[in-house]
Amino acid sequence: MQASSTRHWVIVFAVVLSIITYIDRVSISFAGPNMRKDLGLDSAQFGWVLAAFAWAYALFEIPGGWMGDKMGPRKVLTRIVIWWSFFTAATGWAMNYVYLLVVRALFGAGEAGAFPNITKAFSTWLPPAEKSRAQGIVWMSARWGGAFTPLLMAALFQMIDWRVAFQIFGVLGVIWCFFFYAWYRDNPKDHKSVNPAELAIIGDSVKMADDHGSVPWSRFASSTSVWLLWVQYFLLSYGWYFYITWFPTYLKDSLNFDLKASGAILAGMPLFLGGIGCLVSGFLTPKLAHALRDARRARKIVAVTGMTMAGILLLVAMQLKDPLTIVAVIAMASFSNDLVMPPAWNTCMDVGGKFSGTLSGSMNMMGNFAGGVAPVVIGYVLKQTNNDFTLTIYISAAAYFLGALCWLGIDSTKALDHQG
Repeated sequence: MQASSTRHWVIVFAVVLSIITYIDRVSISFAGPNMRKDLGLDSAQFGWVLAAFAWAYALFEIPGGWMGDKMGPRKVLTRIVIWWSFFTAATGWAMNYVYLLVVRALFGAGEAGAFPNITKAFSTWLPPAEKSRAQGIVWMSARWGGAFTPLLMAALFQMIDWRVAFQIFGVLGVIWCFFFYAWYRDNPKDHKSVNPAELAIIGDSVKMADDHGSVPWSRFASSTSVWLLWVQYFLLSYGWYFYITWFPTYLKDSLNFDLKASGAILAGMPLFLGGIGCLVSGFLTPKLAHALRDARRARKIVAVTGMTMAGILLLVAMQLKDPLTIVAVIAMASFSNDLVMPPAWNTCMDVGGKFSGTLSGSMNMMGNFAGGVAPVVIGYVLKQTNNDFTLTIYISAAAYFLGALCWLGIDSTKALDHQG
């Protein structure tokens, strides 16, 4: 019997959802200058608006991942996507600073759990050999969704204002939910299109769909690898959040690009190259692991190289004078940043095992704590330095170097079930 290939549709649904998440998330950074003007916000206030999303997102990451482990991604993803889609639309109704803070916090709370539940679905539906590639494809799609959002926003701004644009984006998630809930099943064995031959390929991953009881929080807390995984993701995300929050402002105010013209393309370059970095890492890491016969060492090499190069490239960018060259080097820093994504998320699957949703949620929580810190720090640094971005980019470079050191101590293949 020829094996069916139904499991690949799980990747398709994850790809579409990841694109929607980043359209909804990145659109505010491009709309930022117009929003600040219409609502009378200064740089520090807008930094808090950006941070409100990240803090709420971070706080609800573990609950979102835990619910996926307990209830399954089908119900959890449907609920959270409908929630955040409503508050995406509600962003367009903003009339003042306080309203915008509240709505963006509720939006962040809703979107939390999306990627942990995608990881949970992958851990259940995909055999080990396909998981790294799937993570690479999903994170490439997420980044590219963010990369093309400035072009989408620039085109929409020719016809509508930012308020209507957010309402349009809110509809996308509702459409996704309709098709996902009708098609997806938490256990591949329950899907009518999965035949026995495909179940044999999926193998023991199917067991991850079962309810495994209480989360072993003590094992999380006593694992050095888990702590270092959390810290490195905080540091990685601190550097990365610049690209989706303040980078369009940097292009406009420091490099004098017009965001309605070439600046719209340039604003998406870090995420575009970041997407390529995710894909390269997703395919390269397992090949390197096969060549070295050591997945742990392969992930370590890719992650350390990515973080180190990201820091170096940011330092180089600040020494340059030509605006286009600066953007190109910063975009390459984003490429290097995203080499780390597949190793980090695959570590959650291998170390977390049947609790991969909870572990990936906790890691992503730390990343979004960084997202809550970075926009605010950047906003205050800009206020104190008369909108000079040099210092904040140096801080991001330092974060990358510290993150590379964390990877030296991470055992990315030792499951929590096997740890004392």
